[in-house]
Amino acid sequence: MAGVADPPRPTEPRRELRTEFAFELPRGYVDDAGVVHQAGTMRLATARDELVPLRDDRVRENAAYLTVVLLARVVTRIGDVTDVHAGVIENLFAADLAFLQDLYRRVNSEGHTRAGVQCPQCGHGFAVDVSGGRLGES
Repeated sequence: MAGVADPPRPTEPRRELRTEFAFELPRGYVDDAGVVHQAGTMRLATARDELVPLRDDRVRENAAYLTVVLLARVVTRIGDVTDVHAGVIENLFAADLAFLQDLYRRVNSEGHTRAGVQCPQCGHGFAVDVSGGRLGES
């Protein structure tokens, strides 16, 4: 019928979009002064974050460098280091680079930082948060 409005829908609680994720590097970034930085934050990637590195000459010369440029765009802090650039990412230990790659995939593809694991002793399966929060923190 013309002029009849749809009945009001019940309001659902709004879900907040989480755009930044804290993490704890397994080894840590060692700065020029020898200070180890482990705690950091990564933000969700935008389409621009994934497109801009494709125009980078370093990526054109070596496709593997895409990871470095992309992580430098989305990692906002590692310890006291807030100017995270390709040089910082290049100097991470391999274990830390792999950790950040996995975290990037989880938060941008799956939308969370949980991973399913299994107890090696009893075989019980459960989920853990791989972002590095301390025990008892949410």
